Amino acid sequence: GIELIDSYVFNNAEYIRFNSTVGRFVGYTEHGLKNAEAWNSDAGLLGQEQGELERVCKHNADLHYSAILDKT
Repeated sequence: GIELIDSYVFNNAEYIRFNSTVGRFVGYTEHGLKNAEAWNSDAGLLGQEQGELERVCKHNADLHYSAILDKT
C-alpha cells in the first residue's frame, strides 16, 4: 500500500504530522498535540488530507509503475 506522511515543521522541528495509515494527525510537541486534537476533530481537514493520498500519491505511483513496466 501507499502511505502519505504530511509533516509540519517549525524552526527545523517537526511538531505535527498527518499519517494516512493512522488516518489522523499526531502531535510531537505541546503545540503540536493541541493542534492535533483540534485538527482531528475537523472531518473536512481529515478528508482533505486523505484526498491528497488519492490525488497525488496514487496518481504518481500509477504513472511510475507504468513507466517501469514499459521498460521491462
